[in-house]
Amino acid sequence: MPAPKVSIPLHQNWQFAQLPDESSSDINPEDQSIGLERNKFYPVSRFPTNIHLDLLHHGLIPDPFMGKNELDVQWVGEANWVYKTCFSVPASSLGKEDDKSRVRAVLAFDGLDTFAKVSLNGELILEAENMFLPKSVDVTGKLNKEDKGENELVIEFESAYLKGWKLVEEHPDHKWGCWNGDSSRLAVRKAQYHWGWDWGPNLNTCGPWRPITLEIYETRLADLNIQSVVDRSLSSAEVTVTAELEGNTSTDLQVQFDIFLASEKVAGETVPTSSTSNKVTASFHLPNPSLWYPIRYGKQPLYTITASLLSPSSTSSQSQPVQIDTLTKRTGLRLAELIQSPLKDQPGTSFFFRINNIPIFCGGSDWIPADNFIPRITPQKYHDWVKLVAAGNQNMIRVWGGGIYEEQAFYDACDEVGLLVWQDFMFGCGNYPAWPGLLGSIREEAEENVKLLRHHPSIVIWAGNNEDYQYQESEKLTYDYEDKNPENWLKTDFPARYIYEHILSEVCQELVPGVAYHPGSPWGAGRDTHDPTVGDIHQWNVWHGTQEKYQNFDQLVGRFVSEFGMQAFPSVKTIESYLPLGKEDPDRYPQSETVDFHNKADGHERRIALYLVENFRYAPDPLEQFVYCTQLMQGECLASAYRLWKRQWKGPGREYCGGALVWQINDCWPVTSWSIADFYLRPKLAYYTVKREMAEVSCGITRREHAKPRDKYTRVYIEKRVEIEIWGSNLGLEDVEVDCKVKAWDVETGEETYEIVVKKGVVLGSNRSTEIVAMDVPVRKVKGGEEGRTVVAAYLVDTKSGKQIARYVNWPEPLKYLHFKKPEELRAVLTGDFKSVEISAEVPVKGVALECEDDEVVFEDNLIDIVPGETVTVGVKGAKEGTEIGVRLATGITCPECGLNQERRREINLGQHTV
Repeated sequence: MPAPKVSIPLHQNWQFAQLPDESSSDINPEDQSIGLERNKFYPVSRFPTNIHLDLLHHGLIPDPFMGKNELDVQWVGEANWVYKTCFSVPASSLGKEDDKSRVRAVLAFDGLDTFAKVSLNGELILEAENMFLPKSVDVTGKLNKEDKGENELVIEFESAYLKGWKLVEEHPDHKWGCWNGDSSRLAVRKAQYHWGWDWGPNLNTCGPWRPITLEIYETRLADLNIQSVVDRSLSSAEVTVTAELEGNTSTDLQVQFDIFLASEKVAGETVPTSSTSNKVTASFHLPNPSLWYPIRYGKQPLYTITASLLSPSSTSSQSQPVQIDTLTKRTGLRLAELIQSPLKDQPGTSFFFRINNIPIFCGGSDWIPADNFIPRITPQKYHDWVKLVAAGNQNMIRVWGGGIYEEQAFYDACDEVGLLVWQDFMFGCGNYPAWPGLLGSIREEAEENVKLLRHHPSIVIWAGNNEDYQYQESEKLTYDYEDKNPENWLKTDFPARYIYEHILSEVCQELVPGVAYHPGSPWGAGRDTHDPTVGDIHQWNVWHGTQEKYQNFDQLVGRFVSEFGMQAFPSVKTIESYLPLGKEDPDRYPQSETVDFHNKADGHERRIALYLVENFRYAPDPLEQFVYCTQLMQGECLASAYRLWKRQWKGPGREYCGGALVWQINDCWPVTSWSIADFYLRPKLAYYTVKREMAEVSCGITRREHAKPRDKYTRVYIEKRVEIEIWGSNLGLEDVEVDCKVKAWDVETGEETYEIVVKKGVVLGSNRSTEIVAMDVPVRKVKGGEEGRTVVAAYLVDTKSGKQIARYVNWPEPLKYLHFKKPEELRAVLTGDFKSVEISAEVPVKGVALECEDDEVVFEDNLIDIVPGETVTVGVKGAKEGTEIGVRLATGITCPECGLNQERRREINLGQHTV
C-alpha cells in the first residue's frame, strides 16, 4: 500500500549573501549599502522573500520608497545574490528498504525570480529563467536522510537586468523597442514593471518569491481540472472533474470525487485508477445548480470540489481505505460569454460580457501589482483591495499585463465578492522577441498559469498582451491580418504575433475552452487599435495623445474602453509618508524635487497644469488645497467618462459601449499617478464619483451649445441657445418608473430660478440607459446670457415609493469662469449616532469634500455638489465622540480664522483660501 504523500514546506533557516562580481574585482562598498559585508550570510526577513526586503530588514539599504532613495539602491539590481538553507528529511518519510524504488522526492519551486541556478548538496539540479514558471525537480536519491546529516539547498540569482542586455546582444536581428523601462526587459520573463513604469520605480528584484516545498510520495495528485458547462436555460450544469496523477499508478488505487455546496454534499463518485493513463475523470449532472453571478446581479455561491487519492487498507482490522493525497478547489458555476455581434444603427460589433444570460455593463478598474515587493502583500491586503473595488460599485477588474499572474488570494477574493476579472498574459508595451527557446518557455508559462487559475469563476477573459499591437502600429512593424500562416509571422519584424495569436490562443482553447480569449488589449479583429467600432480601445486622448477636454468624452467612446485616466495627487498623509522629514520636510510642496520624483509620468507637470488651468482657479499653496484641486479634477474627469459612456448602453442590439475600466485602481508605491486609491488604500475623491456613476440607478445631464448664423458670412448675427439633455441609467434587472424634476439656481446669487417636473411616468428600462428630455437651460430671461451662471439639477423620483433614487447637478463649465457666492450657512454635521454626516448650504456649492484626520473614519460618499433646499446625508463608519469632520470646497470661501464664529467652527472646518 502506498504511503500518504508527505509535504515539507522549506520556509525556515534561509540566509542570503551577495555573490562576488565576476566582471570586476569588487564594487566600491560606498556604492553598495550601509555596511554590507561581502561573503557574509544574513538571515532572511521572511519567506518567500526578495533581495530588497532582506536588505531593508537588516538596514543594509535605505527604504527605496522614501525620498529619492530609489536612486541609491540601483546597484542591488545589478548585483548577483545567493540564498541557502539546510533542512532535514525524516528517514521514515523516504520509505522502507523494500519500497525505495517506488518512493519519489520532488522539490517544487512555485516561483524563482528570475535567472536562478539551484544546487542540492553541491549538485546542480535546476537552471531557471522564468519568474512566472513553477518548476519541479525530481531529487530522488539525492537527499540525505536525517541520520546522515542535513541537506543544503543553494539558489544563485544572476542580475536579470544585466542578463537581459546580454540576451539583447545575442539576438541583434530582432527589432528591439518598447515604451517604459528599457529593451532588456523584453528578453526576460519577469514582471516588466520591475524595470520602472510611468507610475512606478525601477527596482529590479530577485529571490525565491513564492513557496518551495519538498514532496515525498509514491503516487500523488498533480492537478485537479474542473470544467463546467451551464445549460442555456440555466436549469442544469455538467461538471467534469479530472485528477491527474504522478508516480506509481499501477497499484489498486481509487480517486474519490466529492462536490460540496456550503457544508452539504451534492454529488460524489469513486473512480479506480488505470495503469494505462495518469488521468481519472468523473462527470456530474447537477440539476438546478446554484449559479455564480457578478456583484449586484445575484449571489456568489462557491462549490468545493475535492479529489482524494485512496488506497485499500493493508490490514484486516482497518476496513476504510487510506487517503494518500487530496486536492481541493473552490469554483463557481456560470455561463460566461463575450458578445461581439452586429449592432443596430451603428457600424461595427458589440463587445460586452453576458453572464448567465444577463448582459453586464462592466464598470471597473485596471489593476497593477499592489507593491514593488510582492512577497509582503498579505492575503488580507488582497482582500481589502478587492473589497474596496466592490464597495465602489465596480464589477470588473483587469489584471494588467506588465505585472504578475496574481496570487490565489486575489482571485479568491474576486470569486467571493463577485468581481469579474479580465486577465492579461504578462506582456506589455513592446516588441517581444520569439526565439525558439523563449517560445517554449512562454508556452509552458501560459499552460502552468492557466492551469493554476482556471477554476476561478471570476475570470471571464484572457488577453494576450497590453498595448503591444499599439506599439506595432506606432513603429510600423509588419502586420498582415489576412496572412493566417503562423510560421510566416515569425519571419517578420513583429514575431510576437506568433505568441498572441498562436501559442496563447492554442493554450486557452485547450485548457479553458469556455473562457473568451482576446489577442491583446486593445485589439479589434486586425483593425487599427484605435477603431472605436470593434473590440476594446485604450482611450488616452485625454491626458496623452491629442489631450482633449474631458468634457468631450462622449466623442471618445468605444465599444469597450479598457483604459482611460487622469492623474491626481494622493492624500497629503501619503505624500508626508515618503518625505524624509514628514510634515516638517522642506520639500513639502507640490513642485518640490522630491514630490516631483514621486511622479514617473513624462510631462506630468505640463499635463496636470493644463487640465487644472483649463477648468479651475487654483494655486499650488497650500499643499492640502492643491491636492484637493487635482483630485477634484480627476473626479470630474472620470465621472464624465463613466456617465457619458454608460449612456451608450442602450439595450439589446444597442450596446454601443459595453464597459469602462479606469486606469488605474491602485499603486505599487506612494506616488502621484492615475490611481483612484493610493498605495495605502486611501481613496482619492474620484473613487466616490465613479461609485456614484456606477450606482444601480443614476442620472446624467450634458450641455450643448447650438449656434445658428443668419447666413454663411456673418460673424455677428448668430442665434445661440444652450440645451441640456437628461437621461437615466438603470443597471438593475427591473424596469423603474420615475418622475423627473428639474431645478435651477443662479450661481452668483444662490437664488432658485426654476423648479418643475419636466416629465412624469418615465420608464427606465432594465439594464440600459433611457433618454428623458432635451430642453433649453431654464433661465428667467431668454437671450440674457444667464445660461453661463445657471446651475441645473435633475432628480429622479420613484413613482411607486415617492423616494428620490438619483440626482445629478450640472454646472456651467469651465468652473473657473464662475463667480460663486460664498456660503454663509454651509454645514457638515455629524449626527448623534455617529453614523452619518448631514451636509447643506444656502447657495450652490461645488465639490464638498469631507475630511477627517482619523484613518479609521470612512465615508460612504464624497466630493458632493450641494444646492439650496436639500440636505445630503453621507454614511460614515468609525466616527465616535470627539471625531472632527472637515471639508474642502471648489468655491471661494472664507478662511476659518478670518471671521467664522465659534459655533460655525465646531460644525465645519472649512478649507483654506480662495480657489
